[in-house]
Amino acid sequence: MTNKKNHKNETHEIKIEAADQPEAENQPQVDVDALQRQLEDAENKLAESVEGWQRAQADFQNYRKRVERDNELMYVSMKSDIVKKMLPVLDDLERALQNRPADDAWASGIELIARKLQNILDVEGVKRIEAKGLEFDPKFHEAISHEPNDEVESHHVIEVVQNGYMLGERVIRPALVRVAQ
Repeated sequence: MTNKKNHKNETHEIKIEAADQPEAENQPQVDVDALQRQLEDAENKLAESVEGWQRAQADFQNYRKRVERDNELMYVSMKSDIVKKMLPVLDDLERALQNRPADDAWASGIELIARKLQNILDVEGVKRIEAKGLEFDPKFHEAISHEPNDEVESHHVIEVVQNGYMLGERVIRPALVRVAQ
């Protein structure tokens, strides 16, 4: 029985010896400062990458907006070029209608064509510039003469010689007007 008792005590002592050893000896040595520096470096690189990505996203968004704006301007420019080519036809039709004979079937046809052309321009957003009796504005009017006139206030439009038109906010042809002095 003594052997059994000794054996139990030895085992217990071994366990005690292992428990008496410090944990640092059982684990590998770690440099906490080095790990902290590595973590900070990784966080800085991540922040730089995120900032670069955000800048690239913002640049792309700006590029996309610029392309859309340029395409819209090109579309409006092309549209206004086509409308400019149609305006002399409308002017000629309107002049023909001002001097038409009464009860002429051809004149009624010309009037119908002029209305259709004007409707097409209206649908496309082309608006006639109002001028008669209004104050002269060089953004919308082009003066072909300055005349004394007792009936119209100075610097106001006496008569529209040729209608002007706008496409949206853009003047595609200013109104040719006579202006009171």
